[in-house]
Amino acid sequence: MTNFYNRELSWLSFNYRVLQEAKYPSVPLYERIKFLAIYSSNLDEFFRVRVASLRSLLSLKKKTKKELDFSPEELLKQIHKTVNRQQEEFGKIYREQIVPQLEQNKIFVLNERQLLPRHKDYLTDFFNRELKPYLQPILLDKRIETFLQNKVIYIAVRLKNLESSPGNEKKKKRFRYALIEVPSRTDRFIILPEVDENKSLIFLDDVIKIFLPDFFPGYEIESSFTVKLTRDAELYIDDEFAGDLLDKIKKSLGKRNTGVPSRFLYDAQMPKDFLKYLRNCIRLNKDDLIPGGRYHNYNDFFSFPNLNGKELENEPMIPHRSKILDKYNSILKAVSEQDILLHFPYQSYEYIIKFIDEAAKDPDVKSIYITLYRVASGSQIIKALSKASANGKKVTAFVEVKARFDEESNFSSAEELQRAGVKVHYSFPGLKVHSKVCLVSRLENEQKVYYGYFSTGNFNEKTAKIYSDYGLFTKDERLTKEARKVFDILTKKKEKENFIHLLTAPFNLRSALEELIDKEIENAKAGKKAYIILKINSLEDRKMIKLLYKASQAGVKITLIIRGICSLIPNKNIKVISIVDRFLEHSRVFIFGNDGNEKMYVSSADWMTRNLDRRIEVCFPVYSEEIKKQIREMINIQLKDNVKARIINKFQNNKYRKTKSSKKIRAQYEIYNYLNKINSVAIIKSV
Repeated sequence: MTNFYNRELSWLSFNYRVLQEAKYPSVPLYERIKFLAIYSSNLDEFFRVRVASLRSLLSLKKKTKKELDFSPEELLKQIHKTVNRQQEEFGKIYREQIVPQLEQNKIFVLNERQLLPRHKDYLTDFFNRELKPYLQPILLDKRIETFLQNKVIYIAVRLKNLESSPGNEKKKKRFRYALIEVPSRTDRFIILPEVDENKSLIFLDDVIKIFLPDFFPGYEIESSFTVKLTRDAELYIDDEFAGDLLDKIKKSLGKRNTGVPSRFLYDAQMPKDFLKYLRNCIRLNKDDLIPGGRYHNYNDFFSFPNLNGKELENEPMIPHRSKILDKYNSILKAVSEQDILLHFPYQSYEYIIKFIDEAAKDPDVKSIYITLYRVASGSQIIKALSKASANGKKVTAFVEVKARFDEESNFSSAEELQRAGVKVHYSFPGLKVHSKVCLVSRLENEQKVYYGYFSTGNFNEKTAKIYSDYGLFTKDERLTKEARKVFDILTKKKEKENFIHLLTAPFNLRSALEELIDKEIENAKAGKKAYIILKINSLEDRKMIKLLYKASQAGVKITLIIRGICSLIPNKNIKVISIVDRFLEHSRVFIFGNDGNEKMYVSSADWMTRNLDRRIEVCFPVYSEEIKKQIREMINIQLKDNVKARIINKFQNNKYRKTKSSKKIRAQYEIYNYLNKINSVAIIKSV
């Protein structure tokens, strides 16, 4: 079997799972609004990256196109058809579910035609004071190309001008067209004065529409609609392997917002001749045009005002404290006695910051090495590393500046570290460093010993509140010794290293995974119990998928938990589920039956070609039997989820998974309770 589900269509299927959360009745109202924002933000990035990349293939010569295993034209048609269908459902969810529920809670989203006199008085003052100075109409002329900024909302206006024609007393209608940019400096949602205990707000777009006549004296406003242009976000670097890569990345960042169009969103109610005029002025192709609703940039729903307090949001899940770690005055001391597993966001991320902060202050700590992929703004991690350098520690940070959409933030963090005296290494040509590792050396009894932290998630205390990830503290020399090899690769640019315990891409991760699968095939053929359980974000690499198909045909039972892209098509021996809930499932766990002596690995890597071949990833074995047991039990909980789990089948139509159990099992909540039950921490020594 060599069939594969298209990765782009599979990604759209994943994003639909996000949209499903927005219509799920038991999800609190403001969380549903947030899922609309996530869906919209995801889709925007999809068009800026994936669709833009696909469209670049359209210009290939016929002979080159034939070498592809798909038709770019046909795939783009399928994408647009799928997106249009989802967008229609998005609008329906908003209009028929979200708005009525807001109104049940006495919250009203008004448009310019629904305002009361008190609202109009308020908005007149607001417009003159806050908006008018920043609005500048652009009169359009199709003889001159008009440039639209990336991801900015514009109001397209059609103006009617009545003029007397020479020699003709009859008045002749003539249209003029204009654009007004909706400023991003002002909140998208304007809260209006309360009337009879009813709370109201209005989109900023609609406020501007009210006052359009102020900008066009002598014209009648015939109609107005909002539009938005999304541009290609890829950084096209002529040659990564020549010249100064960092300088090329910095220069490319400035071009991102001027990239070629990838999607022009317009209100589907706009007349065809109006749309055609805009298309000519902006120099768009028909393929750029995507119909939408009255409003765009629904990712602004992240800041939708909650006018009724916290009762319309999720109940808080306060991260558990680690009772064992809290017994120690020193995290280093605790780790010297046992391996410790933490699971975010169910457990506090404070211990990671405390670990680095303690290393910064400890006079016996000599060095800190760390990989940074995406860090938080105002990062406590950066502050702790800077403090360590100021205290005379040798601090080395590898900063991956090619983390898409975080490049500028990463440059800023790297420069802050450099000012503090930290030795900073940057991106490799042709490779991304995606591993999440920290290594601390300390002098103990005149011997240098190493403390390691391996994680599936970034060193980012903000995303740790919403991303579900594992982090392992360990002093196990089998792991810390090989972590030193990883940092040798990063700092000394070694091209080869031998790893026995860590599975490290692009060196031995792929080959080791292939061997582990082959072993399960061998066991199945010998009549032994053989199974594979994988929890990953995305499964796209065709070689690995073919090997999983081969294993399933040999009788290996394969169970997959995949949040996002799944190019594999399930069969009777391969079952796939996907869980989308309040936290983003981000951890990766690989389990192999191994004839009863189960092997388990935790990783930063998905099973995508880029992760296995073009990134530096670290996959670490779980040697502690107690920690292995805990992870297994949490995976088992997810496999029993019958509330948020969807079945991934050959159609990827996202049916909710039903189980024989009459008990409702919502994995993320069950895991939170499970971790509380076991005192929030693993405290068993490695074996």
